[in-house]
Amino acid sequence: MKVEIWSEITCPWCGLGSHRLDNAVERFEHRDEVELIHRSFPLSDRLPVGGGLSVRQGLKEIHGVSGDRVEVLPRRVEALAEKEGLVPYIVLENEVGNTRPAHEFLAYASAQGKNRAAWDQIFRAYFGEARSVFTVEALLDLADELGLDRDETRRVLGDGRFRQQVQDEARQAQRLGATGAPFILIDGHYAVPGAQDTDTLLRRLRQAWDATHPPLVQLPLADAEGACGPDGCAVPATHPAGA
Repeated sequence: MKVEIWSEITCPWCGLGSHRLDNAVERFEHRDEVELIHRSFPLSDRLPVGGGLSVRQGLKEIHGVSGDRVEVLPRRVEALAEKEGLVPYIVLENEVGNTRPAHEFLAYASAQGKNRAAWDQIFRAYFGEARSVFTVEALLDLADELGLDRDETRRVLGDGRFRQQVQDEARQAQRLGATGAPFILIDGHYAVPGAQDTDTLLRRLRQAWDATHPPLVQLPLADAEGACGPDGCAVPATHPAGA
């Protein structure tokens, strides 16, 4: 079973949604047969390259949030994360910025076989430690932590060789009907928008599995032991297979 999740790195619901999906897969009876793939859905083109804008400023100036909601909305996500064991989870006292370079870094890490490790690492760095993920140097530090070649990572970020892939992944999500992030697709057919809770995600995994793996129905054979009928032959009780 292939499970794909599209995320924006600095979206607090995406970090929480990824955590919930991990928990759902861990509880899923067929978890060893799940291929979990993270994909990019950048939503930060209006934000400054290099970061430096506080979450409070971003909510006010970019998203038009005003009044108490500037404090209430981030605190709500932080409280949900804490309730689900995702601590620390820093939203309000963080910075935002343009994430295009970070998504290109993640695409490169994925090409090196580190898709899930890279996404887990960048969410942990950003929400768990309030580290910048907006500058080349910050991304090179992440490359070191993932065991990626620092010089090659710098070249990748400089020449933009994964820029088209990031754009294509975002367009793919939109073609599938995504209007925001996170967005989950199970086996290419079952879409789950938003940061659904773990129990809901687990039900969706089970529903998708049951739809593609119908149970085996065994019909009875003839009553006569060892007799062959028009539909097959029963195994005699004296046969090794029936013993």
